[in-house]
Amino acid sequence: MSATVTRLTLISHGMTAAMRSARFPVDEPLDEPPRGAATPATPRADRVLTAPELRATATAALLSLRATTEPALRDLDCGDWAGMSMDTVDPADLMAWMTDPGYRGHGGEAITDLLDRVRGWLDTVVADRRRIVATTHPAVVRASVLLALAAPPESFWRIDIPPLSATTLHSRGPAWTVRHTANPL
Repeated sequence: MSATVTRLTLISHGMTAAMRSARFPVDEPLDEPPRGAATPATPRADRVLTAPELRATATAALLSLRATTEPALRDLDCGDWAGMSMDTVDPADLMAWMTDPGYRGHGGEAITDLLDRVRGWLDTVVADRRRIVATTHPAVVRASVLLALAAPPESFWRIDIPPLSATTLHSRGPAWTVRHTANPL
């Protein structure tokens, strides 16, 4: 890879109990990998980052990555809903959250807040001109893809990011290009 290219591979953290049971996340550990499961291969990196939450740092460890914590990669703050099952949230509030990117009725971050945070971080790494691998959360990966494509915030929930999947962005200048990885790591 040429030194004129920044290559950013975002790895979505592994499966958690909250994901399996449709609960809003808390700082939970990863599920135990199935017996005999192979450790996924990871892309080559000059710089390795991780979100601060346990599920992201544990994913980095699972992949044998020595990562530096990057606070901008933290998960979407779900406020009062953290740890709650989606079934226990008022359906009107849940619908507002999923259709209005500015919704903050849960006391946490709006999708627009997350997009602003991720945009600021992407603006700092675009000039890095190295291979960067970052373990983070589906919400941060979605936000990165939306920003790379200049898609509207309303499209946020239309992007599915599976556990342990890799999404790569690369840039030769101020704009990012998305490279889809069909198979999870």
